[in-house]
Amino acid sequence: MKKLRFHLLGLAHLATHRKNSACAYTQKVVKLARILKSYGHQVFFYGVEGSDLECDEFIQVSTEDVLNEAYGKYDQRKEFFKHHPQDFAHLTFNANAIKEINARKADQDILLCPMGNYQQPIAQAVNLLTVEPGIGYTGVFSAFRVFESYAWMHYVYGLLKQDDGVWYDAVIPNYFDVADFPYEEQKEDYLLYFGRIIWRKGVQVASDVAKATGNQLYVVGQGALDNPQEGLALGNEKHIKYLPAVGPEERARLLGKAKAVLMPTFYLEPFGGVNVEAQLCGTPVITSDWGAFPETVLHGVTGYRCRVFEEFCWAVKNVHRIRPQDCRKWAVANYSLERVGKMYEEYFQRVHRLFGRGWYEANDQRQELDWLCRYYPQQNSAESPVVLEAEGKRRPEDGAAS
Repeated sequence: MKKLRFHLLGLAHLATHRKNSACAYTQKVVKLARILKSYGHQVFFYGVEGSDLECDEFIQVSTEDVLNEAYGKYDQRKEFFKHHPQDFAHLTFNANAIKEINARKADQDILLCPMGNYQQPIAQAVNLLTVEPGIGYTGVFSAFRVFESYAWMHYVYGLLKQDDGVWYDAVIPNYFDVADFPYEEQKEDYLLYFGRIIWRKGVQVASDVAKATGNQLYVVGQGALDNPQEGLALGNEKHIKYLPAVGPEERARLLGKAKAVLMPTFYLEPFGGVNVEAQLCGTPVITSDWGAFPETVLHGVTGYRCRVFEEFCWAVKNVHRIRPQDCRKWAVANYSLERVGKMYEEYFQRVHRLFGRGWYEANDQRQELDWLCRYYPQQNSAESPVVLEAEGKRRPEDGAAS
């Protein structure tokens, strides 16, 4: 495989590092850089002061002072992240990134824009082949798009009134460092809601379900339990314990010890990474039945997907039927850095062949076409091995998850 050169953009409103675990986009950039480096590619990263990730060169294009001037001081554990494509932080980031990319770019380089049309001005100015590598938003702009789920790809196609598929689009799921989410067999007696505290994320439903089933609910994330704008008045509920957004280690502990994670999201969830993080820890998830969840949650195996209140309540009362080891094996086999890294490598090599003959270019080196296969826990075995969906043969090396 060819060694490629990438110009990877960070976020203009945050430093890009592992500790900013409340921001899914930040975490994807950190891990994507690691994937690219694991395949020997060259990565030029453009980000805010204080960023920390694997790359060949970190080019600082903004500072903490710029962020303070743009947004002032605020508690990012409790308040939603502040950002706007025309604010001072983004205008500064874009101008400096354009200058620095133009000073380093070479023929056949690839520009990666993880924030969609927020970063479109950079793409237009540097004139490189541009990929949006993890689309969970509607503001798409490039000709090369990687979506987080098939549900979201088709939703965006609908918004664009696009009836035909696009050959160089792809669906590649979100990806996780398995070491960040240790397997936990023994659970404690609480349910968990983890994410932004907003109506559309279903926090009210989570509260109602926990109360109806006699369970304590931990609500963890940015936002407030009492928020008239969101129609939330949960501050006096005795069964709720609130925590602001937490760091990576506490995140893993809370996910691992919960007996179930509730994600009754109202909107079409593009991916909902918390559900995979929970499964990596061996924790069942109880979700709504749309968006990405039908792709990420195996109903009756790694959790339950529900449509009405009594179904959510039944799921909570029967969560003991879900085997933690099945959650873990499914998540490791399909969403680890190693598994998803193969998908990105396949995609980027495909796109790079456009510099040759493109769609019709031969590839005599190909020995398999497994990049779209999915691996499932086998329910009739005590060891719950992983089987290959497409061929029905065991592939334990792809699903080792002890």
